[in-house]
Parts: sequence; structure tokens; C-alpha cells
Amino acid sequence: MDKNHLVEEEGEGKSLNFIEQIIEEELAEGKNGGRVHTRFPPEPNGYLHIGHATSICLNFGLATEYQGKCNLRFDDTNPSKEDVEYIDSIQQDIQWLGFQWDGEPHFASDYFQQLYDWAEKLILEGKAYVDDQPAEVISAQRMTPTEPGVNSPYRDRTPEENLDLFRRMKNGEFQAGEKVLRAKIDMASSNMLMRDPIMYRIMHVPHHRTGDKWCIYPMYDFTHGQSDYLEGITHSICTLEFEVHRPLYNWFLDQLIDTEYRPRQIEFARRNLSYTVMSKRRLLELVQKGIVAGWDDPRMPTITGLRRAGYTPESIRNFAEKVGVARREIVVDMALLEFCVREHLNKIAPRVMAVLDPVRVVIDNYPEGQTETVEIENNPEDETAGTRMVPFSRELYIERDDFMENAPKKFFRMTPGNEVRLKGAYIVKCESVEKDAEGNITTIHCTYDVDTRSGTGSASNRKVKGTLHWVSAPDAIEAEVRLYDRLFKDPDPAGHKDIDFKEFLNENSLKVLTGCKLEPSLKEAKEGDRFQFQRLGYFCVDKDSKPGALVFNRTVGLKDTWAKQNN
Repeated sequence: MDKNHLVEEEGEGKSLNFIEQIIEEELAEGKNGGRVHTRFPPEPNGYLHIGHATSICLNFGLATEYQGKCNLRFDDTNPSKEDVEYIDSIQQDIQWLGFQWDGEPHFASDYFQQLYDWAEKLILEGKAYVDDQPAEVISAQRMTPTEPGVNSPYRDRTPEENLDLFRRMKNGEFQAGEKVLRAKIDMASSNMLMRDPIMYRIMHVPHHRTGDKWCIYPMYDFTHGQSDYLEGITHSICTLEFEVHRPLYNWFLDQLIDTEYRPRQIEFARRNLSYTVMSKRRLLELVQKGIVAGWDDPRMPTITGLRRAGYTPESIRNFAEKVGVARREIVVDMALLEFCVREHLNKIAPRVMAVLDPVRVVIDNYPEGQTETVEIENNPEDETAGTRMVPFSRELYIERDDFMENAPKKFFRMTPGNEVRLKGAYIVKCESVEKDAEGNITTIHCTYDVDTRSGTGSASNRKVKGTLHWVSAPDAIEAEVRLYDRLFKDPDPAGHKDIDFKEFLNENSLKVLTGCKLEPSLKEAKEGDRFQFQRLGYFCVDKDSKPGALVFNRTVGLKDTWAKQNN
């Protein structure tokens, strides 16, 4: 393969990112026999979020680009925080995004016996020892990067003594925290992770796959590189915080492996998202404290939350591509993610009419009891989407804020004495209004011009500046509509020292509207169906919907109004 080749996209050359450059150079050198084998290694201790989605797109995308393979491997080395629920959700998220891992899912627990055997090998070679000290003492003895660490008093135990103690740890003879196994490397290293890192800790917790077989569990750093090796991974792509782990990753492989083949760890920078939090700990707190309605709350940055909100796999993949891959960490504006879903839904979402805050309109000169149908296009962006017939009658609903009794000069919607077009139907003129005892408008009385029906020759002779959406009152179906917005008011809610991130919660992140009026074509809408409510935004059918009681979630508005509102 030509190492200087460019990926052509829509007629424009796109330069390779730095990971692709590394892969192409290695392919040109014949490394790994021309194989490209990546992996996505989530911990099953929570739901995946948009940051994980970009990593999924990167790892699976590279495998696709280079006709290689990508494994799904669960890093299940901490059973106290893991759950089968998370394993199931992660697999569903990956497949929903449009990717499929090679073969069956892998688990770090698949390699527990091999890792244990390797640990005994290091003990016998004098490269690992059992330490009886508490974790806080071990941490303090590492000192600082500018001064050497302090050796453990147990560092010079004999291999025989260490092997005996380690086997007794495995057999459950000690309590959690009573002993650990540490690698014997260099307590004076400038890399703090090389100062005799912990390899195993005692945990008397059943594992979701191995049950009670083990009461010692390997640490991430002792698991990751060897798991990559056992699976034949060629490129172990991690986020930038693992760069400092790379020397340890390689050290373990060098002690244990005698083949020429080695996985190569490559680090890229995280892409954080504004107006949200990405920490699993903080996301879990939002769920546990009932601030959101679960991991799939549409305000959450989780993949399952975005899916419930109405995001499409294509929009998230497009977001990941636009964000790109780099070595420098940046914060990506939430507006880019919203732009990506808005752009895709504009192409695919059928247009329908829905009135969220209805006020009654009566066309006084329209025949009572008469109903006609008007033809309206389903999606002007898609010529194949066709049209639909929508009922029109004497009594309608329009949006309350589409009427103003005393309107300013540039208000081109409905006002007394002013003409507007009802989309797909007629031009009407407001003649009068009815009000209740509190002065609220209850009914708007209009007249219509029979010669102005849309699609007829005479209709083109009359021009008005305003066009309103509407729903025929006798034919309308009612629905609940949930107007979701960003969960936080601050672009970096977790970035303020000494201020809890929850202080920045947006009290208007959810407004629930009932009694909304929808055109009858939506009666058969199913969970996950996406629509553009004309002039209002993009919405999808929520899982809480029941026959005769639809619930819609707002995915995103038609335009980005957030920046304007918050300047």
C-alpha cells in the first residue's frame, strides 16, 4: 500500500491522521505480516458515553479501513463495580452504531489463569514480591517524581517465600487489603508507575463470569498488554492519559514474551464535550440521586441516552469523523454534536405538523361539518419521500405564540386583520378573538379565501409573508411532548474548583407538555421513529409511549438557539 496515499472524500483529499500514518508506515515495512488488528476494551462498570463512541468509531473504523479485525474485550478485573447489565448495554451500543466485533466478545477474565501463571514466573525470577503493607503506606513510599521512592521492607523476600504467600493469597487465606503482589522494577524511576506497581490485590467478591474461583484479581496494568498479546492485537489505541503507562505495558511484555511480535500502544487525546460531564462516577451520581431518569435519560451523554433522544448512528459517526484524532486534548462544543444530528435528520426525517401549545381557531365562513384533504410533501430534501394527505376542517389548532393581538411591525404571523397562509391549505384572516374571564384567548375567529388553496393556479396570485402549521381539531391526536435541553448551564460544569458540578444543573433541561395536538398520520408511530415537527424541531417517539398515548422527545431544535440565549 502506498504510504502517501490520501483518502478521497466527496472529491476532496483528506490527509491521514497520525495513527493512520503509523499504520501505513508499518504496513509498508511488512510489520505484523501486514495485519491490522485493533480492540475496544471497555470496563463493564457503566454505560458508554459519547467519548467512548468516538473511540469505538476509531478502533472499528481503522479495522474496516485496513481490512483488518477489531476485538471487543471487556476489562472485567474489578468485580465489585461490574455488572452483566453493562456488558449487555455495551454490546447493544456498539452494534447500534453500526459496528461488529471479530468473533465472540473477549474478556480479561478469559486470561486469569494465564496471568496468574505469568505472575508466578515473575516471582520465581525475582521480579515480583508480596507486600504486607497497606495501600496508603505503599503510595506514600513512592514519594515524588523528583526524589527516589522508599523500598518496601518486604522487597527482598526470597522467591520461595513470595511464591508461598502468593499461592496462599489465591487460596483465600488472607483478608482484602492484607497483602498485594508488586512488580520489582525501580523505586527511583522518574515514572512513578514504574516504582514497583501493584499487580494483584485480594478481593473476596464473586465475579460475574468466574464466580468464586478467584479471590485475587489482576490490576489493569498487568492485564492490558498481555491480553493484547494473547489476542494478536497489532495496535493498542488508548487515550493520552495512558501514555505514562506505556513503559510499564512494554516492561511486562518484555519479561514474559520471547516472540518478535509485540502489540504497539498508541495514544490519542480525549475529546471532551461542553455542557456535560463525561466521568462515569459523576454520571452514576446523577442516576443514583434521581437527577436524571436513568442511564438512558435523553439529557445524558450516554449512547443509550442519545439513542432515546432520537440521535442516529450516522450522526454520531459523522461527529466522530469531524472531531478527528489528535495528540492535543480539546473540548468540543456541544453545538457540533447537535449540528451533526440536525444535518442528518434534515435529510431523513418526515415532516409532520404538531401543535405543542394549542389555541383553537374557527374559520367562520368554512362550511360546518365539511372536511377536505390537502396534499403535503413528506420531506423536501428527499424526492422519493412522496406526499401525504392531511385533513383540513372548519376548526383547527395553531400554536399560541403564532398569534399576537398587539403585534410589533415585523411580526408576520397571525394578528387581527392580517392574512397568513395555513401550510398546504388556504390563506386566512383573523377577524376577532374570544377570551376567558382572566383575559386569556380561547378562540380565534378567522375567514378564509376559497380561491387560495395551495397547489392551485389562483393560489400563486396571492402572496403573504407568514405561513403557519396547524392541525385539524376533529382529527387531531393528543400526545405528551418532552422538551429536553442541555443538562448543565455551564460549558464546563466539572471544571470549577471547590464548586460541585451539580450546582450548574439547568433547571429548564426538561419541560413536559401534555395535551399537544398532532396530525392523525402519527397515530401509528412506533418507538424510535423520528420526525421533524414543522417549524419546531426534531422529535422521536419515546419508549414510554402506549397505544393511544404517544410520548415524543425533542432531539434538537431546527436552529442552534443556545448560543444566542446564553450570550
